Amino acid sequence: MIDGHIHADCRPYEDFKSMAVAGIEAAITCAHDPMRMSTSAVVLDHIHRILNNDFKRAADCGLMLYSAVGIHPRSISPDYQIVLDELPSLLADDQVVAIGEIGLETTAENEKTIFIKQLKLADELGMKVIVHTPRTNKREVARESLSIIDAHINQSQVQIDHVDNSIIDLVVDFKGLRGITVQPQKMTPLEAVKLLVDYGTKGFALNSDISSSPSDPLSVPKAALEMKLAGFNDSDVKKVSMMNVSQFFGF
Repeated sequence: MIDGHIHADCRPYEDFKSMAVAGIEAAITCAHDPMRMSTSAVVLDHIHRILNNDFKRAADCGLMLYSAVGIHPRSISPDYQIVLDELPSLLADDQVVAIGEIGLETTAENEKTIFIKQLKLADELGMKVIVHTPRTNKREVARESLSIIDAHINQSQVQIDHVDNSIIDLVVDFKGLRGITVQPQKMTPLEAVKLLVDYGTKGFALNSDISSSPSDPLSVPKAALEMKLAGFNDSDVKKVSMMNVSQFFGF
């Protein structure tokens, strides 16, 4: 199994070990806002911690970690351009598979500007992108995010994440990957299974988004088990718990 969206810097060694024991072989850890991003130095230190610390912590527990790096919409420092200038060199790391997570939190103008700059960079470099959708005003923000995506990058390069029943109709024909986040206060394993029953497994991927918020590092295997109990065949379970992510990101 692969967990396609986590925040490893917020989690202890024990979570990585539990994930590996449960059959999760790899995960993608994304940049976010673990602290107040008051300057570009803090944002870059956060990213370097992922690349220089968390990769090793996970590997020591039997979990292969990949990363997405970028400026999360809640991590915009006043001197954000310094981070943007550093991104191409950070993206050159073999274990960095995407720019992310990026996107909009409130549709503020500075969020849109930085989102567009990062989409354009991804388009220039041929990189994949992981796009955040928020808990608040989710439908409005998702609609604006999709409009911006369509104007600046091919959907096939984008994972639109935290998809749930409130926005599924907006992304039912989305050409990229659609992440289903199984996390307390977002979606239960049974709710995720119901969504997959209604819309199929093509183009969907399970993830846990484990972070400093209420989280379950075993969300993906728990949802996979509920799929089996609901009558999904092994091929469909494997698609959303591993293969769709692996094929999309190329590892």
